[in-house]
Amino acid sequence: MTPTLYMTRNGLLEPLGQSQVFAYLRGLSSDYRITLITYEKDEDRADAARMGAARAECDRLGIRWLPQRFAPRPKIIAPGLSMLRMIWLVRREVEGQGARLIHARSYIPAAVAMIVGRLTGVPFIFDMRALWPEELITAGRLRRGSLLHRAIVAAERACLRRADAVVSLTHAAHDHLKQIYPSDMAGQTVAVIPTCADLDRFVPAEGRPDRWVIGCLGTVLSGWFRLDWLAAFLAFAAARDPNAIFELTTRDDPARVRAGLDPDGRLGDRLRIAAVAPEDVHLVLQGQTASVMFYAGGQVSELGRSPTRMAEILGCGLPVVANDGVGDVARIIRDRRVGVLLDGLELAQMQAAWDGLLTLLSDPETGARCRQAAEEVFSLQAGTRAYAALYATLTGAANAVLAEEMMTPCAD
Repeated sequence: MTPTLYMTRNGLLEPLGQSQVFAYLRGLSSDYRITLITYEKDEDRADAARMGAARAECDRLGIRWLPQRFAPRPKIIAPGLSMLRMIWLVRREVEGQGARLIHARSYIPAAVAMIVGRLTGVPFIFDMRALWPEELITAGRLRRGSLLHRAIVAAERACLRRADAVVSLTHAAHDHLKQIYPSDMAGQTVAVIPTCADLDRFVPAEGRPDRWVIGCLGTVLSGWFRLDWLAAFLAFAAARDPNAIFELTTRDDPARVRAGLDPDGRLGDRLRIAAVAPEDVHLVLQGQTASVMFYAGGQVSELGRSPTRMAEILGCGLPVVANDGVGDVARIIRDRRVGVLLDGLELAQMQAAWDGLLTLLSDPETGARCRQAAEEVFSLQAGTRAYAALYATLTGAANAVLAEEMMTPCAD
């Protein structure tokens, strides 16, 4: 088995760690001897039962797991110190385990992989996970043209140029990168692998609730989620259907979420806000009627967004209510008729989206179309095959022509 190293600043116990890291590694571990470096938040590290279960699962799969402590503060100093330690740790593991490939998820790990790769000669994958500098600007956490912004963009460009392969979540982001970095992207190997879901777990329920349960999955306080749109849509839906329930499944602070969505308390008990363990997310979705997600569409940052929640929602046979300008979301919704797009907060626009949702939910084929879209666009199996093909190409473990043919099977 070929030794490889995978590193991410996400935690294995986080929902994204389970759905977008571990889900792929389960399949890859049968052919690769994987060392996994993650950064776990304190509240997750304190959960001895879940840490132990994750450790046992890694051991069962032959994955060597090295969980590190995620230190978010001081804001600028902490990532810098973390990066220095990561360089030391990754070089130690590469040399000690004889890794032939480094898979770096997101920007800081990619910068580390670039440095270690130059020191050791080991190739690395820059798994971009969207356009991070633009996301920070959209969220108001970074000022365009600032010293920090210029440093991050310089690192982005260097990683794109020196990576042995790049993974992009969307074709839109890939096109954007080719436009702004034509010389750096020329000849670069790029695999477009959108966010995928475990469709063996995210499956439609046998029945639907007696009354509407409109859900929203994941963080809504990120800065790039349109909380005002969500609040407006829930208020509109509540007025149109007095029996509807609104269910937010998030690890965000419930008090802050409620204050943002229902400051006057009009929704009351109809608005339910709670976190669930990653392994139980599918159970929540299976009890819902539709799901809502609004991002900062129209921003450059959104070109690279492939929402995990969309893959999981469609897998459970639910239509989505979303906005335009977010990766390939609108195209998938329009082409496959698996949701509705809210164009704005005017009364006529809200009514149009509501009427569209009513039409979808009255169509007995909607659930099947949602499931089919999930299988064809967001299949975990297709995504795992694409990563395996990329690994094989870079380690010389398979025919390169065959690997290239498998490079983008998860794209729509």
